[in-house]
Order: sequence, then structure tokens, then C-alpha cells
Amino acid sequence: MAEAVIVAAAAASALAIAALAAATPSGPQPTPKRKSYVVVYEQGVTKAAARAAIRAAGGTLVRENARIGVATVASRNPRFIAAATRDAALVGAVRNRPMGRVKPGFIPKVDVDMPAVRRVLNGKQARSARYRYSKTSSAEPLAGHQWDMRMIHATPEGSYRKQRGSKRVLVGILDTGVDGNHPDIAPNFSLELSRNFTVDIPSIDGACAAEADASCNDPADVDENSHGTHVASTVASPINGLGTAGVAPGVTIANLRAGQDSGFFFLQPSVDALTYAGDNGFDVVNMSYFIDPWLYNCRGLADDSPTEQAEQVAIIEATQRALDYAHMHGVTLVGAGGNSRTDLIMPSPVVDTQSPNFPSGTNHSRTVNNGCLDLPTEGNNVISVSSVGPSKIKSDFSNYGYGEISVAAPGGWFRDDPWSLSMTAAERTIAGTPNQILAAIPENVARARNWINPDGSSNTINMIRSCNGSTCGYYQWIQGTSMAAPHATGVAALIVSQFGERRGRGITLHPQFTQAFLEASATDTPCMTPNPFTYTHKGRDASYTTFCEGTPIYNGVYGHGIVDALSAVAFDADLHHGDQD
Repeated sequence: MAEAVIVAAAAASALAIAALAAATPSGPQPTPKRKSYVVVYEQGVTKAAARAAIRAAGGTLVRENARIGVATVASRNPRFIAAATRDAALVGAVRNRPMGRVKPGFIPKVDVDMPAVRRVLNGKQARSARYRYSKTSSAEPLAGHQWDMRMIHATPEGSYRKQRGSKRVLVGILDTGVDGNHPDIAPNFSLELSRNFTVDIPSIDGACAAEADASCNDPADVDENSHGTHVASTVASPINGLGTAGVAPGVTIANLRAGQDSGFFFLQPSVDALTYAGDNGFDVVNMSYFIDPWLYNCRGLADDSPTEQAEQVAIIEATQRALDYAHMHGVTLVGAGGNSRTDLIMPSPVVDTQSPNFPSGTNHSRTVNNGCLDLPTEGNNVISVSSVGPSKIKSDFSNYGYGEISVAAPGGWFRDDPWSLSMTAAERTIAGTPNQILAAIPENVARARNWINPDGSSNTINMIRSCNGSTCGYYQWIQGTSMAAPHATGVAALIVSQFGERRGRGITLHPQFTQAFLEASATDTPCMTPNPFTYTHKGRDASYTTFCEGTPIYNGVYGHGIVDALSAVAFDADLHHGDQD
């Protein structure tokens, strides 16, 4: 981890509080009549001028993230956003979600195509919940299911021999939470450095009454969704004779919770988590989400109301400031490329029908263009990752785009052909294994889904149990660019471990060097053939057709190539930066 994180636990806690509330007066909390907003200050204005503008618009300061000029404000003024946008001291304001409630049975936003996945898998393979897996030299009992790790050579014969990652390297998981007590995460998990920056949306039948603890506020080692735990496991599950191993099984991970149990990720938690990462010595952060409620944030789009336009401008400005702050403080930023099967350079206008996605029913059709941004992945200095299946063909759902995608990584694709000729003989022996990514799931989530038999065994094709003596963990298969990004994050953590410089008790490597190593060591991958590539043979319609622009060295589908853990840590030392200041 970067030098800044090496402090006593008490000092770290004090720094965390200071990072989010520097020079912040306490103010009244939002009520049903007093709504909450995130306000973005204009660059260069004084805090006094910005606070005066907030008061003039009818707002009261609740707290202030002085590092990037963003504040939480309460106001009874129904036209607060318009008033804030008119003031020259402020960029604008965004409604501070959540507002409203979620209905029982709500499907989390971060689950990708899971109803279809489960229908196909249960229909084709429900005859047996047992899996065969090839025995490898790995100490991990479920390694045979990890085609993804073999693809990027994160194996005992590959990168694990040379570099498993240093405990001094700190990776932040900006997600729905991390189950820090999962036995295949706990050895590498830092509760001291973990934080929860969000509050869950109350369910329609009460204030989070359906949750195990009946609370909308969760501890920093809890994940009641499962998405964040899966991501964390892919990055850094240890080699401990249990379950699976991550790409960087020796690094330290921490939960920087920005996403709710519902799967929604709103602006304030995202910018606060990024600011905290910059102030507390994080080396890499993984961001497998987009910031709600807008799939694409646009400036002045005719299809949006003036209030909606102002909100999106504020989201763009605040998010980029937070990304810049983290990057300038030594954090390598990795983002999921997105699951909308969209060419992100948008050579033709794209129709977005799902924004705004919260509150429910407020979405409308809008024609977006290349000036619109999928955030955080299209933010400056973010390594954007596309997804491939076992055959190395782009997952049909994955976004792409020349100049937008940095690298590709295995993210799963259940429609892929497990018998592809591009796979090794060992991979072809894994008959029946889903072509998705296997990683940890919290036991509490598995039980809530009724996936566990009375004897503790799995009763579903979607999950498997692994035990080492009396210690057992559960693991699920899911897919998405959310699953691709943590593979790149893990490789980035290995790069920092291998080539970073010790400073104090930490290790640091400038994010630009980390990204350069990551991209240069990736495996050059040519565009799919034929080009354009259609997915009709997989039951998909013409909207999934992908045109890949570029060469094997760089193209819009694979970026600089598919990440490779072994190549990254064995990279030519002569290219090491050497004299970093």
C-alpha cells in the first residue's frame, strides 16, 4: 500500500473522518419535507462563497467533502436544483438518493442477465448439482473450475510462482460490500481500513425489515447483496486449501462500500469512497458499477428536462474530480466497461430507455451520443475493462469501443462454447462447468436465497461448497464486465507488488506506470472474425452485432489485449520506471 496508509488504527480512523468532513459544520438532517442534495462547487470558489450560495438557494449545509468541493445539503425549497444551478459559485446539484422505496423481490441492478442464466443452466444441467473438475497442481480444490485464472496464467505454474502479491499493497473494493468473514476472504481483509459510505433503501414493507439485522446501516465487513464479495474474491482470495484463489492472493483488500443492497450506486457514496481511497494510501480500486440513476450522463441533452440536465452536469463534474483526486494520490482506477453491448464511441446515436432508473417509473426514452459518459468507467484515468468468455470471444453483453476500452479480461459468458478449439485439453475436461466466473458468495446471502440444504450442501447448479476440515465456504458462478474488471485489478495489484517502491512500511507505484505495465503485458488479441461479428448463432438478435475497429495491438473490443498475470510480473525489468520521484 502507498505510504499514507501506514498509521496506527486510531490515526487511520481520525484521518477517514477528516477526509469526509473537513471544516464541516453540522446541520439539520433531511426529513420528509426537507430533502437532501449533493451540491458541486465551481472550481476556484472559496468555501465561504459556496456556502453563501447554498444558503441563498434555500439550503442548509449538512456536511462537506472539502477535498473535491462537494457538499451534502438539506433544503425545503422544491426548486433547489434550479436555484443552485443559477448561482455562479455552484456547478449545480443532484438529488441525494435514495428517495422512495424498493418493492419486495426487487432484482438487484448489478445482477447481469441472471434470470436467463438460471433458466438455461437449470434447464440444461439441473440433472446434477455435482461438477467434475480437472485436478491440477493447485492447492485450491475448486481451481479446476477457474478457467478464467488459467486464461490469464494466474496459476501455481504461472504468476503464483513469481508473485502472489504483497500484504503491503492495498486494494479497495467499491461495491455492495465485502463479506470480511468469508473464510476465503478473511485472511486478506482489513476491517480497520474498510468503510461503509452508503445507507440501504428501505423496503416497501418497512425500514429494511427484511434484512437479517433489520437495519439499513451495515457494518463494514458485511455484504447482503453478494456482488462485492464475488469481486473481492476474484481479486484476492488467498491460497489456503479452500475453494478458489484470486489473481493476487497475497494482497490486502478493504471494503469501500458505495453500493446498496439493492445494487444502486449513487453519487455521494462514490465520491466519498474515492476521496477516502486517495487519503488512506490505497494502491488500486475496483469499480464494477455505473453511477445511478443515469446509465449515460449527458450535457444539455434535448430529451432531458432542465433539472435532469443540471443533475447530470453535476454528476460528471463531481465524479471526475473524485477520480482525479484519487489518481493524483496514487490510486490506480479500474472500472467495468458495462453490459449494454454498446459501442461506447457511439458512431451512431444510441437510445437509452432505462434512465433515470430510480425512482422506479421515472425513466424515459432519450437519444444519447458520444458526448454522454458511462461513469465511472469513461472517466479520465480509469482503466476500462471489457469481458470475454472461455473461447476469448467478447461476451455478447459487453460494451466495447475504440479508444474507450483499455484491456479485456475473463468476465464469463454462459452462452459461450466450452468445447472451443481455442481452449486447452485440460479446460475441455471440465464438462458441465458453467462458462461464468466462480468466486465467493456470503453464506447469509446463499441462505436467504434458499441455496443451502439442511446438511450445509448446495442445492443449486449456481453455487458450490468447499470445505477444509470443519471450515466451509460457498462460491457462485456469475458473469458480467463486473467480473472482468477484478481480474485486471488483481493484475494491477501484482504489478504494484512486483515493481513498486517501498516507502515507509508501504509500497507505491504511480498509477500511470501501473497502467502502462498492465497494457504492455496484456496478450495482443485480434478482432473477432468475421468482422462485424454476429451472435445470431447464440440466439441473439442483430442488436448484439459487434464491429471491431483496430489491429491486434490495439482495438475496440480487446483494447491492448487480454490481461496476463504472469507476463505482467515477469515484465522486462529494464522498462521499470526506476527514478520515480
